[in-house]
Amino acid sequence: MGWTDVKTQRSELRLRVGLLDDHALLLDSMSCWILENCPDMEVVVASTTWVDCLLDENFPPDVFFMDYQLIEPISIEARILTCRAAGAKVIVMSALAGPDIRQRVEDAGADAFFVKSEPMYAVVSFARKLFGMPSLNNGAPHFDGLSNGAHIVSERPKLSASEREALLLYVHGNSTREVADILNVHYETAKTFLRRAREKYARAGRPASRRADLVRRAAEDGYLT
Repeated sequence: MGWTDVKTQRSELRLRVGLLDDHALLLDSMSCWILENCPDMEVVVASTTWVDCLLDENFPPDVFFMDYQLIEPISIEARILTCRAAGAKVIVMSALAGPDIRQRVEDAGADAFFVKSEPMYAVVSFARKLFGMPSLNNGAPHFDGLSNGAHIVSERPKLSASEREALLLYVHGNSTREVADILNVHYETAKTFLRRAREKYARAGRPASRRADLVRRAAEDGYLT
């Protein structure tokens, strides 16, 4: 039975999504992206720790987007196997993209592996494909996940050292004033660093006008590892 057939029987049905990443701002960013772009998907579990995910009353979701690296000493194999045993599909994301990591994730039974340099729509598009759901748009590229290792790498803006440092501080929850204090620069200087970073992302076709957008860009480019 396909997604359309199931949805006909239950008009309110949504794909239940779980998110696991030890960066809270990134969790918020991914949740907002799904909320804004996928009305037939719902984030039901979102946590910075694996233990909290397991204890959540909504575990297991239909599909889990999980970070490869966590602060917790729990292997990726254990997390994937637990999800699969509970009936959830698993998509692993990482700022690291070596062949050994990809193979390790595949051997553990994950449905797909994506590097964080890929846009969020690529990850979500693959998840929808797993469940036979309609594509987000007709122009979305084809993704085969682990089977062929294909991935799209977005253009990464060339940030100056100061812009990158300000970006890292900002996406980890510091206000612009706090960024200025930590960098020991004037408030307007810190604002300029962040403005230039946003402008460079915009010129690369990856707008980041809001903090949540900037967090997502930083994650995609591997700054949150």
